[in-house]
Amino acid sequence: MRTKLLYDKDPRTVAAVFDTDDEAVDGLVSAAREHALPAASLTGIGGFRSAVLGYFDPDAREYRRIPIDEQVEVLSLTGDVALGEDDRPMVHAHVVVGLADGTTRGGHLLEGRVRPTLEVVFHESPGHLQRRHDPDTGLPLLRL
Repeated sequence: MRTKLLYDKDPRTVAAVFDTDDEAVDGLVSAAREHALPAASLTGIGGFRSAVLGYFDPDAREYRRIPIDEQVEVLSLTGDVALGEDDRPMVHAHVVVGLADGTTRGGHLLEGRVRPTLEVVFHESPGHLQRRHDPDTGLPLLRL
């Protein structure tokens, strides 16, 4: 993965271009940390050779894993960056992927193995978002 600061005024804009076999979630976190993005929105497109999406089951308080073991187009990747309880950037991203037959799958991005590329743009948010553990859901939710 390569990253570049595209706009260095406040708020900053950063691009990340992933290579084949890069792991998307790890790369998103690495890009946010590399550029010290405490709060940002992100969007992206590209492709995965495999992925694991998640559907949050509120009764079980856990993500149901949705494995995808085929080449897919990343039709829409959207999410945010916020500081976690350890004051390090955390990424929360959802994705819609297109299968070869034109059907789609979507959910929380848990894992994504890039093929051939993934192009992501981060737009820094002027306010610093924070994620804190919510005892009711068990999730790290945004605190304003």
